[in-house]
Amino acid sequence: MKKISIMIPTYNEEENVEPLSEAIINVFETELVDYDYEILFIDNDSHDQTRDKLEGLCRGNHKIKAIFNAKNFGQFNSPYYGMCQTSGDCTICMCADFQDPVDMIPKFVDEWEKGYKIVCGIKTTSKENKIMYFLRSCYYKLIRKMSDVEQIEHFTGFGLYDQSFIDTLRNLKDPTPFLRGIVAELGAKRKDIPYEQAKRRAGKTSNNWYSLYDAAMLSFTSYTKIGLRLATIFGFICSGISLVVALVYFVLKLLYWDQFPAGTAPILIGMFVIGSIQIFFIGLVGEYILNINSRMMNRPLVIEEKRINFEDDDKKENECS
Repeated sequence: MKKISIMIPTYNEEENVEPLSEAIINVFETELVDYDYEILFIDNDSHDQTRDKLEGLCRGNHKIKAIFNAKNFGQFNSPYYGMCQTSGDCTICMCADFQDPVDMIPKFVDEWEKGYKIVCGIKTTSKENKIMYFLRSCYYKLIRKMSDVEQIEHFTGFGLYDQSFIDTLRNLKDPTPFLRGIVAELGAKRKDIPYEQAKRRAGKTSNNWYSLYDAAMLSFTSYTKIGLRLATIFGFICSGISLVVALVYFVLKLLYWDQFPAGTAPILIGMFVIGSIQIFFIGLVGEYILNINSRMMNRPLVIEEKRINFEDDDKKENECS
């Protein structure tokens, strides 16, 4: 009997973990009766009753597992690490707030049985804030045009991943993994399935402008070269313009030294313009350096505080760390 792993990252989801686990179990008991399953929750240091709820679920069902992180390791490391800890023939990654529809699970499995190694859920519409959806759409189109790797628009990580791809993730040893980019770059035999993203069932999202910026910069600095290329090109152009202006000013000063005004306004304006361009690109180059620094430190993705119901496969504890 094939085993399907459902991996769910959590952070302050006390109102959602119990109904979500019930909905998933119901899918396996009614539509996927020929498959075994495990549900793995990986909690990123919640401060509400999420962990108490998860411990109760694990006591009631041995197929429900939980990993408690020692602290919050971010929105990318924790899910990636959780995927590496699954033991199924395939792994389905979904969020805990019901924005990823549970009824998509049988559709993913059906495409997987047809031979696809990765099945991605693609948001074609969303009930989230329309402004946010528009901004996300602009970002996806922008990064897709600039990236050397063809990026997947409106893909959040919700989807099914064959065990062979999970093994690839385990072997990457990437300390700053960006799953969406990795799927686009390394994923083979991929099938995209459209769906409508629902509203959050309960609780408050942990996403904010800073976390969205962090995600955008990780994607930008991991899969594009255009930032550094623009810095080089603009630097070359500005240097050339500055040299020409300096030479012209010097020649005019020599020829018409008694008539040529000695005002400093043009010089100051040029300094401010060139200085602002330099500051912008220094910040952009800094983002690339920050990304390189994170990878060079090669720190573990997460540090576990506790894991529950892993008695049969503790060997995975040190993998993908």
